[in-house]
Amino acid sequence: PAMCCSTGVCGPSVDKELIQTTAIQRYVSVNAQGQAMFIRRNLAQNPDAFVRNPIVAQELKRQGINALPITLVDGQLVKTGEYPTINEFSSYLDMDLVAALVH
Repeated sequence: PAMCCSTGVCGPSVDKELIQTTAIQRYVSVNAQGQAMFIRRNLAQNPDAFVRNPIVAQELKRQGINALPITLVDGQLVKTGEYPTINEFSSYLDMDLVAALVH
């Protein structure tokens, strides 16, 4: 859902899934060495990205806000309604993400 900041990890009650997702994104940006890219969009910060992507726009039309978060891998819809687990992210990115695990 729309968050007040680009990371979505602010406010009085921080969502642990968002902390883990942010840690994975940062890990990938430092360690993927051009082999994988992780882009995260926020509805409040990047609303045009949700409209421009036909897959995302279709899911939002079909499911409404319940579709969020939406995960695409190589342009293909792989998950809606919840963040991927660290194992799913590892599979999508073909990377060992154990070092990105937040305890």
